[in-house]
Amino acid sequence: MFGLITPEDWYRIPLQPQDRREASVAALVKRQFAGVDDQPVLRRKTEEQLLGTAEAGAEQGGAVLYLSFLEAGGIPLSASLLVSHLYEKFDALDAVAALVGSGEVGLITLPAAGRAARLVRREQSKQSRKLGSEFQDTVVEYFVPVPDRDEVLMLTFSTPLEPIADAMVELFDAVAGTLCWQRQSDEDVQNYTGDEEAWATN
Repeated sequence: MFGLITPEDWYRIPLQPQDRREASVAALVKRQFAGVDDQPVLRRKTEEQLLGTAEAGAEQGGAVLYLSFLEAGGIPLSASLLVSHLYEKFDALDAVAALVGSGEVGLITLPAAGRAARLVRREQSKQSRKLGSEFQDTVVEYFVPVPDRDEVLMLTFSTPLEPIADAMVELFDAVAGTLCWQRQSDEDVQNYTGDEEAWATN
């Protein structure tokens, strides 16, 4: 299991099972539209968009999705974090070798989680192309081998804010730096229901 600390204004959406994912999205929409009763069309479109984002994350094997609702000077600092599991034996050095050529890649050491591969790449998303934007999304991925398991924890951060991408990458690095492994007690094992939320904190 793992612990991860995210900024206070990042909203956490568990992606499995489906009913839990949909309930979490519904709660987020309710929070965002609290006190707003005259925007039913916008509310419905927002919920559809969030559900689509969450479903896409689940289809990619994601376990948890975080969405940023941070603001600076009234400007939304849009970002997301998808936490996924890769069920294969995977050393950080293997990840570096496999990722060479796909972006800026290197081997790093996270303070509590140990060695990891870090990849920074830039791409134009479908949403950006649809809106006619020339900006590229900045994506930072971390591949972190899980101790004593043939498994890798994958953290995929993304932001469409190209003009302040460097500052957002610094934030992503800070969040990734909080990743730590938490030992399961016998009681945890007995109570574990397959719910990832039991193992992640923010």
